[in-house]
Amino acid sequence: MQSPIDETILHFNGNLELLARQVVEGFITGLHKSPFHGFSVEFAEHRLYNVGDNVKNIDWKLYARTDKLFSKRYEEETNLRCQFIVDVSSSMYFPLKAYNKLNFSVQAVAALIYLLKRQRDAFGLSLFTDHLVLNTPAKSTTTHQKYLFARLEEILKAEQMNVKTNLEQALHQIAELIHKRSLVVVFSDMLNTVHEAHHIEGLFSALQHLKFNKHEVIIFNVTEKGREVDFNFENRPYQFVDMETGATLKTHASKVKDAYLIKMQEYRQAIQLKCTQYKIDMVDADIAQGFYPILQAYLIKRQKMS
Repeated sequence: MQSPIDETILHFNGNLELLARQVVEGFITGLHKSPFHGFSVEFAEHRLYNVGDNVKNIDWKLYARTDKLFSKRYEEETNLRCQFIVDVSSSMYFPLKAYNKLNFSVQAVAALIYLLKRQRDAFGLSLFTDHLVLNTPAKSTTTHQKYLFARLEEILKAEQMNVKTNLEQALHQIAELIHKRSLVVVFSDMLNTVHEAHHIEGLFSALQHLKFNKHEVIIFNVTEKGREVDFNFENRPYQFVDMETGATLKTHASKVKDAYLIKMQEYRQAIQLKCTQYKIDMVDADIAQGFYPILQAYLIKRQKMS
């Protein structure tokens, strides 16, 4: 099931909650027509009454209809705690002046928050560059949802160049701040400003920190696949600019393509190998492919944890 980005998303500049609802409701409709129809994407309003539960929470109207005792569920009774970690460094603004990796990540997180809210699960948000910009605890209230959507909308309106990335430092900080077992969902292009070898070792030290604290981790490796992974540029000279450092390289695309593809493949394979080693799910998230693969991967992970 796939839903590539459409024109309404590309030109979105309004209410993030409205967009999230449209995405999730379209996804749920599609689920009923797909092999994944067995997923539970609706939250439970009630649970069976157990001896010792507060009798004030019994739904007597439901008892009259079913002859069974059910307790009403409240906001604080959550099944899952989920912490979203979003890379807001400059490389996430690629491609400039177009629908970019940050647009995609913010909108995907909004859709997931909307889905979590439907299921009465709790959700928190962390934003990072080369330092932790924002960290909120996980809650399941409507007020918290609106607050997170407002912060995400602020991010969509910002455009910061020459802002570096330090994913591992942010993950270490977040691991210390999450006090209850959670599903940690990372949206990042996995491109770091520091040297590649140090980055991979440092990154997985941070991910080990999360795993040591009993958290489950899923990484959405966000890319503009056509150019960043496949290097699909026209056969002509370009000036390539590092969005995080400002460094420039003037060259003909054909002269660097082979070396770039080899280096990129080696880097992606190294990260995937480490993820497999530490039992961390890493999902390729091409911004051209839409949000449904993200929602589907989340539900698969959610089902494994239940």
